[in-house]
Amino acid sequence: MTGSPLGRNDAALLVRDLRASGTTSVPVLAPFTGEVLHNLPLSSARDVTDATAAARSAQRDWRRSGPAARRAVLLRAHDRLLAGRERVLDALQTETGKTRGQAFEEVFQGASVTRYYAVSATSVLRTHSRRAGIPLVVRTRVGFRPKGVVGVITPWNYPVSLALMDIVPALAAGNAVVQKADNQGALSILAARRAFIDAGLPPDLWAVVAGDGDEIGNAVVDATDYVCFTGSTATGTRVAERAASSLTGVSLELGGKNPLLVLDDVNPASAAANAVYSCFSSMGQLCVSIERIYVQRAVADAFIGAFVERVGALKAGPAFDWTTDVGSLTSAAQLARVQSHVDDAVAKGARVLVGGRARPDLGPFFFEPTVLTDVTADMECFAHETFGPVVVITVVDTEQQAVLAANSSEFGLNASVFTGSVARGRRVADRIDAGSVNINEGYRATFSSVDAPMGGMKKSGLGRRNGPEGLLRFVESRTVASSTGLLTLPRTGPEFARMSGIMVALLVALRLARRR
Repeated sequence: MTGSPLGRNDAALLVRDLRASGTTSVPVLAPFTGEVLHNLPLSSARDVTDATAAARSAQRDWRRSGPAARRAVLLRAHDRLLAGRERVLDALQTETGKTRGQAFEEVFQGASVTRYYAVSATSVLRTHSRRAGIPLVVRTRVGFRPKGVVGVITPWNYPVSLALMDIVPALAAGNAVVQKADNQGALSILAARRAFIDAGLPPDLWAVVAGDGDEIGNAVVDATDYVCFTGSTATGTRVAERAASSLTGVSLELGGKNPLLVLDDVNPASAAANAVYSCFSSMGQLCVSIERIYVQRAVADAFIGAFVERVGALKAGPAFDWTTDVGSLTSAAQLARVQSHVDDAVAKGARVLVGGRARPDLGPFFFEPTVLTDVTADMECFAHETFGPVVVITVVDTEQQAVLAANSSEFGLNASVFTGSVARGRRVADRIDAGSVNINEGYRATFSSVDAPMGGMKKSGLGRRNGPEGLLRFVESRTVASSTGLLTLPRTGPEFARMSGIMVALLVALRLARRR
């Protein structure tokens, strides 16, 4: 089935679900054309306050509904998201400028996390026994309580998948959500949210607001009980500082300058084909996208030749079908950032192996996928995140040099190792400072592994999404321990004197039995 761009009528139907009571709006442009897609109503701080109050009320009933009821709603939402995927794909392409295939990745990921947490939440969050300090005398159980209302602040680049990777586990754990959508991704989020509402999720349980980050983003941080933020390191740091003032917990997925290591035992042509997608999916506007490639000299010529040829053959265009390989940058600001990084590098001596030019003949924000070499530390693209279709290739002599270069960054979000031996890849992966490391894949191997934690090291973030870890951040663990009455614990000095020998003997016995 071939898709089509969202029109003003489609946008008007979707934005009715936005919590925005005022009359102020801002124009949102369609990246493929540069024309105004719609005027987005802006929320106010009062809208955030009202949405949070309604969410708290809805959350009490949602929590009391129990795990089975929540599971049923989320599984229906999974089915409705897939059944209505064409509308969501149209919204994603219209707002972000990505290809149909790369939009589909978002829907696939969103459905995956919805199914995963619907099915796994009950077992992860069940109340369970823990070993007591004095076996038989004390019984200890650990249970979980939802935090309440979770604030989720999402960016424009992957509005559906990044939203659902935080929102679904929050809901599965019994919380409500107030989400601040980026203006450029609000329609996609609202289209995905509609599947959940149609599946029976109470509308107040997941509220969506939009507007200026300083006003609306701060209001969400102040009003909620836990905050998930995805975006730049600079903004994420400010979110963490603001949340810390009220001891509100946060999880942050922030920037990356992600490396790919090409070792000397690869098939160069095969490695090049897989590496291209790792760099240019969604035009590099992806936190886990590869921006640095370190290739060992023994295979460098063959790999670089094949890589450059594959990049040059990528088909770009504003198509709402499956015929293109790369799409458009999302905004004029993105185009300016990419162009400035390339111009700065070239002015300081870097070579462009392929690409390097804007393509206004295709649309206002198109830019050719670009490969640079001879990049030095004084260039903007050397250490700073470009967040666009630009990758730097550097030739190294040894595996150790590649690892050292990969780790020579303030970021540690994602990395990749291409090798002919998975065992060798795992050994190298163990030496790389990144929260996720892929072997013979750029980012999708770890990104799609929804049962495994995902997050950054160093300045790439705090906390983890996905897996049990991604669920447990949304609950408070509570310990309840009871005395069995088998033995009365000492309370007075003489009682301690009589029992201390018995208690020491117990410790020695547990040690000899290697019991915890």
